[in-house]
Amino acid sequence: MARAEAVVIGGGIVGGAIAYYAAKAGLDVTVLERGELASGTSSRCDGNILAIDKDPGFDSQMSLKSQELVHELSAELEHPFEYRAPGSILVCESEEEMAAAEEWVRRQREAGLPFRMLDRSDIRQESAFFADDLLGGLECATDSTVNPYLLTYALFAGAKRHGAKVVTRTEVTAIKRDEVSGQFLIRTTRGEWTAKQVVNAAGVWAPLVGRMLGVDIPIVPRKGHLIVASRQVPVGERKVMEFGYLISKFGGQRKVDAKTEQYGVALVFEPTQSQNFLIGSSRQFVGFDSKVDLSVVRCMARRAIRFYPKIADFLLIRTYCGLRPWTADHLPIISRVEEVPGFIIAAGHEGDGISLAAVTGKVVSELLSEQSTTTIPLAPLRHDRFEQAKEKEVHR
Repeated sequence: MARAEAVVIGGGIVGGAIAYYAAKAGLDVTVLERGELASGTSSRCDGNILAIDKDPGFDSQMSLKSQELVHELSAELEHPFEYRAPGSILVCESEEEMAAAEEWVRRQREAGLPFRMLDRSDIRQESAFFADDLLGGLECATDSTVNPYLLTYALFAGAKRHGAKVVTRTEVTAIKRDEVSGQFLIRTTRGEWTAKQVVNAAGVWAPLVGRMLGVDIPIVPRKGHLIVASRQVPVGERKVMEFGYLISKFGGQRKVDAKTEQYGVALVFEPTQSQNFLIGSSRQFVGFDSKVDLSVVRCMARRAIRFYPKIADFLLIRTYCGLRPWTADHLPIISRVEEVPGFIIAAGHEGDGISLAAVTGKVVSELLSEQSTTTIPLAPLRHDRFEQAKEKEVHR
């Protein structure tokens, strides 16, 4: 039987960040991953560290802190991960969206973030491929991008360098906590571990791990498609999204056709270091179905061509899907579970796992070290917030 101070369940980017910061802090950490590292959501997504699409206030400040940490990681991790920080933009296709964008920029600037409005001429300078009728948009100067696959591996390599153990192809089948000793017994397909603390960083599978300890974790998989295309000439230098992406992300109603609304499609354009580009995105609740749906892909392509008419003849290389761990309030769960001392949840990031991995890893390492304060306040991310919300509804 193997022993560790802390066992992290999940070998994605969040598990990698936790392992890195915890091992760097001197903790004895073991990571258990049922497949290979980055074999789930972390290898089926884009690579953006964004504040532009976050609610002003706590959400955007959390993202800004994660951006700062990723910048530090680009200098301290041994393996490069295609980090660059060109900023990102949202583009608007109507006067209503421009008015909403101005309000978004005002609120973000009041929260201390470097946002600014863009007019039609700014958009034209951004890319000659944009549709002529786009009215403008907005910019967040701090936004950055990475290769999520490479960053995951860089974090795990750094964790190992600091003494962490990483065990792949090892599925957790049961977890029990001894009430007397407070120790956890973790049973797997490749033996048993004991640990003082367990971190559930299993993403969309976090509820399955939670049930092993009788803990309900309200996370649901939300499917997202991406297209990888080849660019014969430069189309743009940085991340572009339509302003309607914000409406789609938070469940609002847009003036789009029925299929675009049904599939939750909104333009996301991301140039890669390899001179290709990614096109997204879609949002669907279809359980754990991760097969590519060509009707969704066609809808995404049509949406991309609406904003970039001149890329209609570009070569499509491949398409793929990922399952995003969704929560009802669009914030992750980063929290101790009071009824199971020593059990920590770090999951539910939906499409922000890459953005928030660094800050998640940092604060979970602080929880594991039982520090009195954390890098960001964790009250908004508590596991019991959903139950508290239900109780308030009942008593209204």
